[in-house]
Amino acid sequence: MLYLSTRGHPDRKHFCEILLEGLAPDGGLYLPERYPQVDAATLARWRTVFNGGAPGGYAALAFEVLSLYIDDIPAADLKALCDKTYTEAVYGTAAIVPLKQLEDGFHLEALSNGPTLAFKDMAMQLLGNLFEYELARRGEALNILGATSGDTGSAAEYAMRGKKGVRVFMLSPHGRMSPFQQAQMFSLMDENIHNIAIEGVFDDCQDIVKNVSNDLDFKRKYKIGTVNSINWARLLAQVVYYFAGYFQATTSNEQKVSFTVPSGNFGNICAGHVARQMGLPIERLVAATNENDVLDEFFRTGTYRVRGSSDTYETSSPSMDISKASNFERFVFDLLGRDSARTKRLFDEELRLHGRFDLGNDPLFAHAATMYGFASGKSTHANRLATIKDTFERFGVMVDTHTADGVKVARELRRPGETMVVLETALPIKFADTIREALGRDPHRPAQFDGIEALPKRVRVMQADTVAVKRYIVDHCPV
Repeated sequence: MLYLSTRGHPDRKHFCEILLEGLAPDGGLYLPERYPQVDAATLARWRTVFNGGAPGGYAALAFEVLSLYIDDIPAADLKALCDKTYTEAVYGTAAIVPLKQLEDGFHLEALSNGPTLAFKDMAMQLLGNLFEYELARRGEALNILGATSGDTGSAAEYAMRGKKGVRVFMLSPHGRMSPFQQAQMFSLMDENIHNIAIEGVFDDCQDIVKNVSNDLDFKRKYKIGTVNSINWARLLAQVVYYFAGYFQATTSNEQKVSFTVPSGNFGNICAGHVARQMGLPIERLVAATNENDVLDEFFRTGTYRVRGSSDTYETSSPSMDISKASNFERFVFDLLGRDSARTKRLFDEELRLHGRFDLGNDPLFAHAATMYGFASGKSTHANRLATIKDTFERFGVMVDTHTADGVKVARELRRPGETMVVLETALPIKFADTIREALGRDPHRPAQFDGIEALPKRVRVMQADTVAVKRYIVDHCPV
């Protein structure tokens, strides 16, 4: 299995090469040359392997999926990495991602049982183990530069803390995460963890990561890697839970399932796109946005229009306060028939020069909903409060603000008889202020997080300046 760049760079690389690299040399994103196809017999076997989420079932399923994409790690080693990552001890449940049925044909897939109470743990825990394994094999070190709007940062830091050969430099928008999210990250005192709060919005942080990654000399000299979903390994790990959710929501492989995914950076739902391209019987992939509705606008109109910092709203589902969906390029590449020259022109020229591109009149876009199953909707603060209240009163289930966006859009767009799975993104405690506003009560707080907001914090506040961030990396990362 070899990987190519969405922007046409001639090199073809193996998995472990792109694991440590992040962006391709031409600024594109890596994708496999082809999506492995899962036939009916394989799907039936995988259902047996998963075994309804029995102990070890999720790790075994992860090994099956990952093996199709990773051929430069010995099978025994890859299986050991999956077994080490997906355990009941880490996720608190043997099923790892159990389904919660709200009503007939309407489910939540619980993805927030990991160490930082967010779906990002599902991939980040594996990524940490993959990094440590490959760096040890090479005798090398890696400096991870990441950007977070809330959950990626803590998931990455908890996965990488104490890992040999790994340093983490995590950028976050200053003052824009919830107090709990900030406390999770900034209270870590591990020497290999560096938190940098950027005066701006998430897109400013993400731009800095891309700028550094595109400086190939700096990237090579300081061995810069990424953990954002621009890293293919992270997105690949997320593909697994679509198969797990499907097996739990169905009794036969003849059935179809739709997934609604709260989406800001397009990584989570892009993993669903990959699963569907592999042959998983997904009817529709529904993108649920908040007031920052760049993705909803595209799927409704064909226009992809990024917003500047001043036009990016600060909302009560802050992890989706994103106006440049960096994973979106992977889907557009597929939508355009894998035309790398056109993809490069859209993202490296039109978007950079004009802040937008329009595919609304392109026949390829006209067939996108049918070919790829995409639909979309948006949610507001008022919708969020109403959904949190309604879900708790009717089903006794408390959802966080991002999951509420997903539930709202799923209810709005669900068709009669359609089996719908909403991907849960985080536990409510991470957004306690909005939960109190909606329900007049505090969300449950796991005992290990008691008093976390009062812990000492270590964070550096900086301007949105790529040069300054590079200087910080150099000062804390001798060659």
